Amino acid sequence: MSIYKSEKGKSEILNLYDNQLNRLGILYKDKWISTSFGQTHLVETGNFDGIPLLVFHGGNATTAYNLLTCDFLFKDFHIYAVDSIGHPGKSAEVSLSHINYDYGKWVSDVIDCLGFSKIACFGGSFGAGIIAKAMCVVPEKIDIAVLYVPSGIKNAPSVKNMRMMMPMIMYWITQKDKWLKKCMLPMAVKEENITDDIYETAKLSINYSKIKSGMPSNISKKLIKNYVAPTLVLAAEKDCLFPGKGVLQQAKKIFRNVKTYLLKERGHMSFLTDSEKLMICDFLKGGNHEKNI
Repeated sequence: MSIYKSEKGKSEILNLYDNQLNRLGILYKDKWISTSFGQTHLVETGNFDGIPLLVFHGGNATTAYNLLTCDFLFKDFHIYAVDSIGHPGKSAEVSLSHINYDYGKWVSDVIDCLGFSKIACFGGSFGAGIIAKAMCVVPEKIDIAVLYVPSGIKNAPSVKNMRMMMPMIMYWITQKDKWLKKCMLPMAVKEENITDDIYETAKLSINYSKIKSGMPSNISKKLIKNYVAPTLVLAAEKDCLFPGKGVLQQAKKIFRNVKTYLLKERGHMSFLTDSEKLMICDFLKGGNHEKNI
């Protein structure tokens, strides 16, 4: 079953995807691998002589949009940016459960298919939750990780985000942009955080794909106990989906080797400062990086 509502909608999303990739301004390659869950597409880019880094995008967004926001990683890292399976992009249209650990098994397949015994990982939101699932399933395959405004650690009860539902219903009825922006505002906190790129990406996803409302569920304390790799968790103070203070408190309880950082006065959709970007890069460089098998 397709994750798109129509072939026209799929074409619209992939056209935006390709246009955003072309705006990166650096060399990139399409890469295809076969996992046990279906064909997976990656964008290989950055510094091809740099540290290998597996990058995961947010839910109902795309790798192309994500790379536009991750340009600070290009200098030092050989990036393998994954199209999450079952999400808008070029991977197989196979929807995995956000509750069980299938995403973690899929990540394991991706790492194996790329030819690594272990690799550094970076992901935000839904993508960070995918990494968290992998930490439980194959802890030995993650060399070092950065989780940015992550799902899967301490998610807010869904009832707390009902205020986004009415504007979304009004957008579906009227197709007026003002309602979609009102829906996104609780995540952005400030309207200037809703950039043209994120707005257009979200709009096409909402219009043309079958939205996945469920975020990766909170990982099991029992299953995460074998994960010992260095991990940096950045959470936003005003994040309505994954409230920062709660996420960081939980991260300190469940991770054995963790550094935490609170993004003060910011929501789920915001911008990193230059010093925060440098902190992320410096942290990721500290891993015990290995060559391909």
